[in-house]
Amino acid sequence: MFEKILIANRGEIAVRVIRTCKEMNIRTVAVYSEADANSMHVQLADEAVCIGKAPVSESYLRIDRIISAAEITDVDAIHPGYGLLSENAHFADVCENCNIKFIGPSSEAMNALEDKAVSRLLAKKAGVPTPPGSDGIVDNREDALDVARKIGYPVMIKAVAGGGGCGMRVAHNDISLVNNFHAAKTEAEKAFGNGGVYIEKFIEVSHHVEFQILADNKGNVVHLGERDCSIQRRNQKLIEETPSPLILTRFKDLRKKMSRAAIAVAKAARYTNAGTVEFIVDEKGVFYFLEMNKRIQVEHPITEEVTGVDIVREQIAIAAGKPLSIKGDMAPQGHAIECRINAEDPTANFRPCPGTIRMLYTPGGRGVRFDSHIYAGYTIPPYYDSLLGKLIVRGKDRGDAIERMSRALSELMINDVKTTANFQQKILNNQQFRRGNYATNFVEKLLQEPTEKV
Repeated sequence: MFEKILIANRGEIAVRVIRTCKEMNIRTVAVYSEADANSMHVQLADEAVCIGKAPVSESYLRIDRIISAAEITDVDAIHPGYGLLSENAHFADVCENCNIKFIGPSSEAMNALEDKAVSRLLAKKAGVPTPPGSDGIVDNREDALDVARKIGYPVMIKAVAGGGGCGMRVAHNDISLVNNFHAAKTEAEKAFGNGGVYIEKFIEVSHHVEFQILADNKGNVVHLGERDCSIQRRNQKLIEETPSPLILTRFKDLRKKMSRAAIAVAKAARYTNAGTVEFIVDEKGVFYFLEMNKRIQVEHPITEEVTGVDIVREQIAIAAGKPLSIKGDMAPQGHAIECRINAEDPTANFRPCPGTIRMLYTPGGRGVRFDSHIYAGYTIPPYYDSLLGKLIVRGKDRGDAIERMSRALSELMINDVKTTANFQQKILNNQQFRRGNYATNFVEKLLQEPTEKV
């Protein structure tokens, strides 16, 4: 097992990884930007190294500085967390060339799933259904128009790199396709350094369901069940839950079919470590492969809560050459929900709200977990994403979990900073949500309502 691990990330995921490392008696090294000098992950790690100025391009995306920090502190491995360099095959290669273990998939597996367009082709070869769309990257608007007219509007223009909704646009006709094609490419280039986009059919009423998989170096691949991530705004997830209410109430046979498809994609890519295979499901229960996220997901804690599996621990063990501790696929026990608490103002079009947290009270009690890096007196930097923490609850069933989350949200106090908590409470109180009757357009429809329907 490793003796020392560097966490090449920041915020709550860095804290999350440090916690598991401590439980495994592994020493940790934090890297941080000048803006994060007082961040919690810096305080909790055994060692910390400053790697540059506030912008990620001058710190958290600087492979050379991260590797230098790893060599200076003599670490055995690097955990990339999510975002930033977590899906960068070149970074994984550099780690291995420097005899530092990358805690994630191999660069070969990353290249097999190099981008979303390439992933679509791999899924097709594995016999997994994909939405109608382009065969790879679309270079110009004329080709984009040809594809869109062939498959029929509406279509989605999607960046091949990155995630989080960046570089994604919906087009309903030729005019909006031309305008959104260039907007998507520009946004993708700015966010990921890769302006490549592809076109696929946009399913207007869809459900976003993903499967957590784990794969070791011995050929074992298992799934830990599904997560429903349909409560999202502009392709940014706000609330996630497991099991999926869509599968619980309407299409009970989907778990078996979709989990087999997820494992088929992982095996086709010769994937190892933790990964997530994302699907969309239409109103008739037909599912399509979207992409594979080659890292740990923001929403992984809800899977941990219903399976009892520490996914970060499994990641570390797999990277150290150990076999999976799980012998087979796992069915969820109970129900778990996660709310992403962001420093945003829902009344002002979800405008980011950096600032100083004057007072903080986090909820507790049975079945409540808050994964975060914030504390009273912490100043939220304006340079990074607005995630403050993840409020996670577990209940004996979905109704129990909803009530527990509602209670936990009412207890959460983050003073002098606007957050999404009140808006998430509104969602929990909505009768359609409580019935499990929602799709990816739920938040958009809710925002258009003049008053809350309870």
